[in-house]
Amino acid sequence: MPKASELKRNQVVDIDGKLMVVQQIDVRNPTARGASTLYRVRFSQLPGGGKHEATYTGDDILKDVALERRTASYLYREDNLYYFMDAEDYSQYGIEADAIESQVPFLLENMEGIMVSLVDGQAISIQLPTVVVMEIVETVPGMKAASATGRTKAAKFANGLEIQVPEYLEVGEKVKINTETGKFSSRA
Repeated sequence: MPKASELKRNQVVDIDGKLMVVQQIDVRNPTARGASTLYRVRFSQLPGGGKHEATYTGDDILKDVALERRTASYLYREDNLYYFMDAEDYSQYGIEADAIESQVPFLLENMEGIMVSLVDGQAISIQLPTVVVMEIVETVPGMKAASATGRTKAAKFANGLEIQVPEYLEVGEKVKINTETGKFSSRA
């Protein structure tokens, strides 16, 4: 059981029976006599992403959660569940769409290198690779002389994702997309 002073970013704790992941920690040192250091912690609820904020002293104890991370690949979507397969033992995990809402636009069938976070054998979140490679399926024709300019145009991908790419790119070209920013990175 960690003390509030030992908390780290992305650590999962149990608060009132709900799983919370640490998003940000602000440390305050009051100047009054006998005042103890305060830790203001911002949490995000798993699954679902609800927000929670609390202030603790350094000696407050929180309930730690045994979190297991497994490498997996994305299989398919059925109704409101996304299914992933463990790379080692081939077991499957289903995660609700609202738990991974921000990562769904970057998922492609048979995508590998995804980290699935498990609590008691139940999948609660995923972590995508930093960069994914996708093929442009729809965009307006580009200008050949546009390579020297910084102009962009909209491009659509097979999974429905639409982002801005440089004007010189054409349909059928593969590009790298940063999953953290959601922006074009480079040609693949």
